[in-house]
Amino acid sequence: MTTTLKLAIRLITLIIVLTVVIFLGLKIFGSSKSNEPVITHNMVLQQVTAIGKLELVKYHFKDVVEYQKEQSDYSIINNVLPKAKVVLIVSGEAIGCIDLTKITTNDISDSKDTMYVYLAKPEMCVNKIDHQQSKVYDLANGYFVEKGKMVSDAYAAAETQIQQSALKMGILEQTNENAVKILGPMLEKIAGKKVALRFKK
Repeated sequence: MTTTLKLAIRLITLIIVLTVVIFLGLKIFGSSKSNEPVITHNMVLQQVTAIGKLELVKYHFKDVVEYQKEQSDYSIINNVLPKAKVVLIVSGEAIGCIDLTKITTNDISDSKDTMYVYLAKPEMCVNKIDHQQSKVYDLANGYFVEKGKMVSDAYAAAETQIQQSALKMGILEQTNENAVKILGPMLEKIAGKKVALRFKK
């Protein structure tokens, strides 16, 4: 066997061994990455909003809502079949706040011993259902209605009820009182004099 042939056999053997080693290495160490999902994001910032609303009172609500609806638009079917019904156990909240961004230099006046500050009218800045703490308890007789829409309508009705209940319970009046209790002493400490808070009409 000539020297050239021996070198060729050794070279081929070395190539085969290297190929096997590289293949095994990729198989052992590269397998965990090959199964990872590839996630691509195309996120765009659409708007930046300055938040100047001071939350001053929060009402928490728990309610059992029974929502009923006719089965169809046809009276013949509705006379035969009972109303579709969904029962929800709802948790929600309403928050009263004052928008501090509405205060301008014209709303602040000063005398020798008192500073007068006119605040924006209190408002309900949050009125929502906590869907993680709420659930559908029962859904009955939904033969000809779209169940998903019915549940959605029931939640919307419950959210409206939270708003109405909070207003009846005096959330805006409570926001007024808390604004005086919380903002008054804070502003007096900053101004070094008595501060009288008033609310715009």
